[in-house]
Amino acid sequence: MSETDPRAARRDPSSSVGGFTDLATSPFRIDRDRIAASPFFARLGGVTQVVSAGGAGLLHNRLTHSLKVAQVARAIAERITGASESAELAAKLGGCEPDVCEAAALAHDLGHPPFGHLGEQTLDRIARHRFGLADGFEGNAQTFRILTTTDVRGPSAIGLDLTAAVRAAVLKYPWARLHYPEPHPTSMGTPPRGAAEPDGSPGTGAGKFSAYATELDDFAQARGPFTGRIEPWQQTVEASVMDTADDIAYAIHDLQDFHRIGVLQHAPVAAELGEWLDHALELASLDDEQVAAQLRRPGRSLEQLRRRMHLKDSWIADDDAFAAAVRRVQRELVDGLLENGFDGSIEAEQATAAFSANWTSRLVDGVFVLSSPSTRSGHVSLRTAQWHEVQVLKFVHRRFVLLRPDLALHQRGQASLVTSLVDALDAWLLDRDELGRLPRRLHDLVELAQDEYAGLVRTMPEVLVGATGERVEGADAVRSLARGRAVVDFVASLTDKQAVTLLDALSGRAAQPWSDSFVL
Repeated sequence: MSETDPRAARRDPSSSVGGFTDLATSPFRIDRDRIAASPFFARLGGVTQVVSAGGAGLLHNRLTHSLKVAQVARAIAERITGASESAELAAKLGGCEPDVCEAAALAHDLGHPPFGHLGEQTLDRIARHRFGLADGFEGNAQTFRILTTTDVRGPSAIGLDLTAAVRAAVLKYPWARLHYPEPHPTSMGTPPRGAAEPDGSPGTGAGKFSAYATELDDFAQARGPFTGRIEPWQQTVEASVMDTADDIAYAIHDLQDFHRIGVLQHAPVAAELGEWLDHALELASLDDEQVAAQLRRPGRSLEQLRRRMHLKDSWIADDDAFAAAVRRVQRELVDGLLENGFDGSIEAEQATAAFSANWTSRLVDGVFVLSSPSTRSGHVSLRTAQWHEVQVLKFVHRRFVLLRPDLALHQRGQASLVTSLVDALDAWLLDRDELGRLPRRLHDLVELAQDEYAGLVRTMPEVLVGATGERVEGADAVRSLARGRAVVDFVASLTDKQAVTLLDALSGRAAQPWSDSFVL
């Protein structure tokens, strides 16, 4: 990679000076090292993947998940660049450097707030409805904000000063919630995955996105080198590698976790898959209302998945491939891994490790590069068989883990905690008598956000709208938005334990003013 390659351009041209020492010489390896050294990366060890690990070390957290995604992403990238045909196609589309893919994979979850996706949904609702932030909160956009703005470990103390290639590779959903790019992908006949507006929320913008209005300049600069190579709404090849690796890791490792702690049980999974395989034709003859009304009965949820795949992903959905995927998952997960349970023995650990290794190898082997993908796919995709297998594996996780009532009870408590924490911090910011005793980090985030929103008023007022679409005008409105973004940034940067400890302190429940889990 030549030094003049536009993909290696950094956000700050002066990033090679300022007393910051990088150990590597490759610009993309430097990026990988800066991400790995970031405190935002370290905090992922205390952030929930699905449920809190509780210190037992049996469950993946966001850090261990990110490390495994990086491992898979590098393997995929090396596979692509190791074959002449795929390497040539990837180069035409903008490049596929293994270091870039690995760096993006390490960074992809930096923006996840405490308590995983539950925390993300809660902060988004608060940001939009309480603080009037039109682009709300989104974990992917928060990741991009950290890398370009709120982390201070780069030479300029604003973001990490990463190359354009790595910043672009983190853009899993390369658009803002509203406005950018134009035309916005929500208006497409078949929107890209994640770009459609949420059901029942017209006018709110894309359901998933990777940049807030405050980072649009960095977004545009990162995407600049890929203009004319890929569509404005399309992931770069390296982003597609990261996204595919995330799907593979998620489909396998969470199943391992819940098998090891006894949550994922043989009987209900076997009943669901077996019933569908034994009565696929009968289930296919039911109308949608009948299937929905019978979801508690085995086989119906899987049949609903099959229909949803045809509705949303007709470009690849295939009934024969779906049936083959169900049979493989039944054989290798149900009859293989789950049948004997997990008792902590050497044999059980070996079986779990073999399950992970075999599935990872099979899914990585199914990766290939597409020159003209569907709008629902990236340039890097899985072949038909493996794509269906990932859908079935993810279905098992969702149906038999995520939809459990006991997990819902746990998560409702976490949502209440996040809401109470935001309320307490906002009240502190509004208390003029306490301004001098605010946490320094929160104070700095307020000043940063005020500068950002004041700048947008001057340069891009069209993107600065409230949650209901009205134009934001006046110093008070800017201060209100800045306060909201700062509180959201602050809460999103906490670990699960820090969030609990801070709320205890703000609620008067802490027994002492100092805590080893949180430093103001």
